[in-house]
Amino acid sequence: MTMNLITTTALATGMALALAGAASAEIRIGATLSETGGASFLGDPQGKTLKMLVDEINANGGVLGEEIRLFMYDDGGDPNRARTFATRLIEDDEVVAVIGGTTTGTSMAIIPVFEEEEIPFISLAGAIEIIDPVRPYTFKTPHTDRMACAKIFEDMQARGITRIGMISGSDGFGASMRNQCLQIVGDYAIEVLADETYAPADADMTPQLTNIKSNAQIEAVLNPGFGQGPAIVTRNYAQLAIDLPLYQSHGVASDGFIELAGAQAAEGVRLPGTALLVADLLAEDDPQRPVVEAYKAAYEGAHATPVSTFGGYAHDALRILVDAMERAGSSDPQAVRDAIEETSGLVGTTGTVTMSADDHLGLTLDAFRMLEVRDGAWTLVD
Repeated sequence: MTMNLITTTALATGMALALAGAASAEIRIGATLSETGGASFLGDPQGKTLKMLVDEINANGGVLGEEIRLFMYDDGGDPNRARTFATRLIEDDEVVAVIGGTTTGTSMAIIPVFEEEEIPFISLAGAIEIIDPVRPYTFKTPHTDRMACAKIFEDMQARGITRIGMISGSDGFGASMRNQCLQIVGDYAIEVLADETYAPADADMTPQLTNIKSNAQIEAVLNPGFGQGPAIVTRNYAQLAIDLPLYQSHGVASDGFIELAGAQAAEGVRLPGTALLVADLLAEDDPQRPVVEAYKAAYEGAHATPVSTFGGYAHDALRILVDAMERAGSSDPQAVRDAIEETSGLVGTTGTVTMSADDHLGLTLDAFRMLEVRDGAWTLVD
């Protein structure tokens, strides 16, 4: 009788342990995104992309034989809320890595949390300050604002433009890109003759653009910014009949920008963007073509809305993370961090990623494509 009781107890204990092991057979990944608020046009496709890809990965066996469990929060673009969620992801959800920080502001707010807790973090925001200086556990997928400046100035230089006006958003991204552009513009023998700014909530930039228009020496205008501001600038630009080339940042590289600005007003606008916006125009042998076509087909098939550059940032972040786990053979945060830093030749929607201890972005300037709006659609600049 005693022997039967021991055996029964042992079996029950073994079953309980087996069930507990099965229940814990998951890899916990976190995300804090701006799915609502002023940056929702960035965060919404990022959230949809992560959910879609996690479902796809789990349907195909997961990672390292385990399913991914995604803990995702909407910070609404508020840095304080993002920091609260970052802490929750670590303390309550016990995630091993985090993707997010839709904006520069939210990213910068949560970086200290992940660095202190030694959790790998892949940001989806643009400012160079996110990865310069390099921090051990912080990475990102979008090109930096400094790279965007360089790509734009290269194009201006090729067109013989030497004198420009700038009108920049005063938000975190706009202010950062403005500063980066001013730091390197002299390297391209280009002079800034007007330097105007606007606040994120401004609904009319006519006064600033009128100031720029009044300077007859200006040959082109650059608008570092994201959100609705650049669309308003573009509409006001057309209303004032400013007959000069207008450049925007990669922060508005989406079909949504054309819709907000209006196809007629946006005609001729140039900006540095990714292969994702011109998937069907890529060469057949372009290594990015199969990647961007597959993501575009999956996303648009699932959501019946156009794919965006910003969702592509999330796509690449998850691919980098999963690739690192598979190469490390582990979901341990330290092992994953080390493997992310060793990412080499990974083809994503934004470019081919090769990171190092000194480079937590892993993209070159060649990953940018110079795009122009023609007949209401994005085209590649010849």
